[in-house]
Amino acid sequence: MRRWGDLADIPGDWGRSVVTIGSYDGVHRGHQLIIGRAVERARELGVPAVVVTFDPHPKEVVRPGSHPPLLTTHAHRARLMGELGVDAVLVLPFTTEFSQLSPEAFVERVLAGTLHARTVVEGPNFRFGHRAAGTVETLRELGAAHDFDVEVVDFYTPGASRHPDGTPAPEPDRYSSSSVRRLVGQGEVAAAADMLGRPHRVEGTVVHGARRGRDLGYPTANLDTVAYSAVPADGVYAGWLTIGEQSLPAAVSVGTNPQFDGKSRTVEAYALDRDDLDLYGDHVAVDFLARLRGQETFSSLDAFIERMAGDVERSRELTAGTAPTVAVDAG
Repeated sequence: MRRWGDLADIPGDWGRSVVTIGSYDGVHRGHQLIIGRAVERARELGVPAVVVTFDPHPKEVVRPGSHPPLLTTHAHRARLMGELGVDAVLVLPFTTEFSQLSPEAFVERVLAGTLHARTVVEGPNFRFGHRAAGTVETLRELGAAHDFDVEVVDFYTPGASRHPDGTPAPEPDRYSSSSVRRLVGQGEVAAAADMLGRPHRVEGTVVHGARRGRDLGYPTANLDTVAYSAVPADGVYAGWLTIGEQSLPAAVSVGTNPQFDGKSRTVEAYALDRDDLDLYGDHVAVDFLARLRGQETFSSLDAFIERMAGDVERSRELTAGTAPTVAVDAG
């Protein structure tokens, strides 16, 4: 799969393509439906499928300080899109100047002038251009003028649309990145995984910590997490420590470690039964399967160690026979 960081990276002889545009943070099941349709349409037409996304998140440029917690790094996002069959990902630098493009200028510069769109596939609430002035209807009108058509794919909704007796059921909430962020922030990582179609992931570089885990028999990888990462609520989780292509069952702690009067919030992962890992400086990922408990303080060090042992065993049970399917890219 091709990855471009600017319009100038796209080959001058690039032909027609099917395009979908959006932040696509999380690449959740709703995103997967839209991207999947773009890939399907591209195969029907015999042209590449291209996803256009942005860096930084548009909210941070339009309203500085409002950057949302990110569910995926751009590298992880691109890998997930590649697994869906996408042929190229264009990550456009979202600058103040770019944010001021009118819908017409955006279509002329990006969709028609560079990617030569044949079809554009979007969700029903798609907005684009300065002050989000462009709608799906705007896109259709511009498509008619620039020789591309527009398909709208509704978001995937969890649950059945009808009761067993055939009567209509209340429409459930659409899957959305904001819903996933809310669940992650509440520590409800299993529910977040259901929306994502895979465990929620946090990435970072392994740095030196206080080494208390090693002294207690549970050496942990301490992550300096990627900026703006959506880190789950404080607590202990079962999950995996993913290093390159390898996913190791792990018990994960998120929080300030109040047992030792910690002040800084950290993400630490103990790879079960592994004390031979030297990961300092490596870029790794933690995939969250289930929350075991909240952050606690114990009456004694022995009680703390006993609870840690229980957390490890519970993590072993929950991760047995399962593992994430997506590797982590270095850096």
